[in-house]
Order: sequence, then structure tokens, then C-alpha cells
Amino acid sequence: MNQPADPVTATPAGLPAVPAAPADRVPVLAWLIGATFAATQLALSGRYGFQQDELYFIAAGHHLAFGYVDQPPLVPLLTRVTDLLGVSPTTVRIIPALAGGAVVVMAARLAALFGAGRFGRVLAALAMACAPVALGAVHIGNTTPLDLLAWATVLLCVSTALLRDRPRWWLGAGAAAGLGLQDNNLMVMLLIGLALGLLVSPQARILRTRWPWLGAGLAAVIWVPNIGWQATHGWPQLAMASALHQQNTSVADYLGGLPAQLIYPGLLMAPLVIAGYVLLWRTPELRFIAVTVTFVLVYVLAWVPGKAYYTDGTLPAVLAAGALAAERWIARGRRPGWRRGLILALPLVGLVTLPTLLPVLPASDVHRLPASSQRSTLGDTIGWPQLTRAIAAQDAALARAGQRPTAIFTGYYGEAAALDVLGRAGQLPPVLSGHNAYWMWGPGRASDRTVLAVDALVMLRPYFASCRLLATYHAPAQVQNDWTDIQIAVCTRPSAGWPALWPHLRHYG
Repeated sequence: MNQPADPVTATPAGLPAVPAAPADRVPVLAWLIGATFAATQLALSGRYGFQQDELYFIAAGHHLAFGYVDQPPLVPLLTRVTDLLGVSPTTVRIIPALAGGAVVVMAARLAALFGAGRFGRVLAALAMACAPVALGAVHIGNTTPLDLLAWATVLLCVSTALLRDRPRWWLGAGAAAGLGLQDNNLMVMLLIGLALGLLVSPQARILRTRWPWLGAGLAAVIWVPNIGWQATHGWPQLAMASALHQQNTSVADYLGGLPAQLIYPGLLMAPLVIAGYVLLWRTPELRFIAVTVTFVLVYVLAWVPGKAYYTDGTLPAVLAAGALAAERWIARGRRPGWRRGLILALPLVGLVTLPTLLPVLPASDVHRLPASSQRSTLGDTIGWPQLTRAIAAQDAALARAGQRPTAIFTGYYGEAAALDVLGRAGQLPPVLSGHNAYWMWGPGRASDRTVLAVDALVMLRPYFASCRLLATYHAPAQVQNDWTDIQIAVCTRPSAGWPALWPHLRHYG
């Protein structure tokens, strides 16, 4: 639709107007919130250490391809680029921090498109910057930060095209969708949701024009290399999706999936989230977003409830709508100053949870946090150098005893990547794993004569005549993360060579 002369005061009948703001401009304060968000992430980026996904993507960056078993190629490629600045947690987190700051600003821009005034635009940015899922997710250099950015960009471009009658923005949406598909295949769910939303909304007529189809074609062209790789490698992403479904559909996952939709944005911001969702449904021009949000929510809750954060790409739009709803609520009241202060307090008070999301405490104090925080991405950033040294020590001890390992086999990609990235200078034997992309990279020319088994004793024991436990690694500082109590063993006298054993060692997840 065409942009009204006063996009802010042109509200649906019966609803109070909110203070006007110039056009769709993002206020300076919202830009400052986004910059502060990014700067805070960068300032804390080196406090603990790598997370396993970051190590994995660094390793994948040395096996560049148009695709991998568990993700498209964009993040490994970008990680290879940031390697030029040095291999450190800070370098792999530069792009995620900037992406997070951009998403904060985009939330304000969406609020402007929806009709919010200056306060609502600033509130949308503040709510996004304080959302626990945003704070924790963009601290780690994996696919999630770019996924959030791609989703926010697609929603922003489509909203601009429709609400401001700027059809060329469909090309921006297509480019963002294509790059998003090269980051994470979850983008498919957003695109299906948008298509359904447009079909049942007043904007359905736009589908009779060429612009949405040009955008879709651009996205497809960008995505083609990854699709080609998947097709020529037996579509491993489908097996990966099935594995994720099986691993994230317990009774506890289903029971906790819906509550998590209010916890991840911040429990105190639940009124803002609910109000935004309702407003999207009540406003005909925005209903296509409501349908999109609902479709993604139903997909996640039905298929992978244990990955409840998969819905959070729609959060900037929901919070932007919630900010507009908050402005209208303030305008209806007799004490607007009091209401404004209350609304601003909701995201700010939620920052008390910051030590459970970001490395603000000394690493030695992390064990005092709740168990759920220790077994999270935050806790998983502690201990990888120590694990690498523990494995190297066992390798050296076996060498001194005349039983030098000819290969190291790990149960999971995190352990293998840690050895590949952090153990380079230790001259360790070849590192192998049957997990995800490591299985596809194969055993190479590694010998199977004497294998140091890391978190893989159960996997290897059926195929070796002798396996004995050497040590059990415990994470430092009493942290009870997902990478502690790891058994380190040695296995000898294999029943067959790696080529024969390899098909039996594959597992995805």
C-alpha cells in the first residue's frame, strides 16, 4: 500500500494515535542501543574460550565445499576469512556481534514501518537488545547470528515492499533469503510461512506482479550451489533433519516447547510478545506476518520442540509490533509517564540474568550458576584447551611406553575439532570421528593399529579386540557442562581396517 502522509497517526479505527515521528527513520538512540549491543558482545568475546560449534566451523573452513552434512557453506567460509586475523574466540565472534547489532536496529525499523512513534522504535530496539535469546545466541560464532540477521532482513524488505509500495525491495528480500539459505536451511520455513501469509492476506494481489517472483528467483540462484552439493552427496541434510527430530522430541521437549517461547525473549517481556502477536493478527496489513509467525511456531513445536529457539528469527517483528501496542496502551492511560517507565523497565530488569548468558563472571565462578546455565553455550565455552592437553598427555604417555597411537577417534565433532584447532602444534596423530561432517571427511590414510578413543569407547569396542580405559577428563573449575567426565581409552587389534569399519561409525546429530 502507499505510504500515508502521517504513517504513525494513521491507526486502525478505534485505536488511539501515538506520537508522530519523522517518516520511517530509526532514532539515534536506537542506533546507539544497537552499537552498544555489538560493542558489549565484542568486549566479552575473549573472556572464556571457544564453543564447540566455533571449533567445528574453523575445522570445516579447512575443508571448503558448497555444503556439509549439517549446514550450508556460508559460516565455514566466513570463519576461514576471519582466520586471517588469527584463530581466537574474538575473531570468530566479530561477524556475529555486528549481525546482532544490526538485528537490534532492524527491530526499530520494523516498528517504524508498522506505525510506531519514536518511543516505540526505541523500545523495539531495547527489547531486542535485552532479549536473552539474542544476547546468548550472537555471542557464539555459529549459524544462529547470521540466521537471525537473514530472517530480520527478509521480514524488513518484504514489509517495506508491501507497506510502503516499494516493489524493488523484493529483490533485497530475495538476496537476503538466498544468503540465509546458504547459512541455514531453516530459512525455508520462513519463506513457506511468508507465502502462506500472503495468500490469505489483503496483499495477495502482489503475487500477480513480477517482483515477488524475481526475488524468489534470486534466492534460488544463490541457493543452487548448496542444492547441487546435497544432490550429489545423497541429500545428507535430510538424514540430519531426521536425527534432529528424533533427538528433540522427548516428552520434556514437548512440555517445555511452548513456555520456552516466552522465556527466550525474556519472561518479563511476555506481555510485549503477546501484545505484538495479537496486534499482528488484528491488523489486516500485518496479518501476513502473523501467519508466518504462527506457521514457524507450529512447525517447531510439532517437529523439533527441543529446539524452541528456532522460532526466534521472527522475534524482531513480534517485538516491533509489541512496541507499537505498548505505545497505544500508554496513550490510552491517564498517567503516561508511569506507564512508559513500567514498559521500559521490563527489558532492563531482565538483564539480571546476564551472568547466565554472557561471560561476565570469572570462569572459576561458573560452577555456582544453575545447572541449566552450565549445560548451555556459556558453559560449553570452558575447558577445550584443558581437554586437548589431557588427550595430548595420554598420547605422549603411550608413546613413551612404546605404544604410540596411530589415530585419535572422537565420539563427537566438538572433541575432534578441538584437537584439530587447538592441538595443531602438539603433533598429534590424525584426528577422526564418525560424527556429522567428520564422517564424510573420512579416515584418510590414518592407521587403525593403535587408536586413542576419546568419548568413543562404546562405539569402538565392538570392532577392536582390546580396549582399555586410560583416564577420565573432568572440566576445569568444577563446571558441569556437556563436555565433562569424558573417557579417554586406547583400542588395539581392529577386526577390520578403517575403510571397512567406517560405514558402521556414522552418526548425525
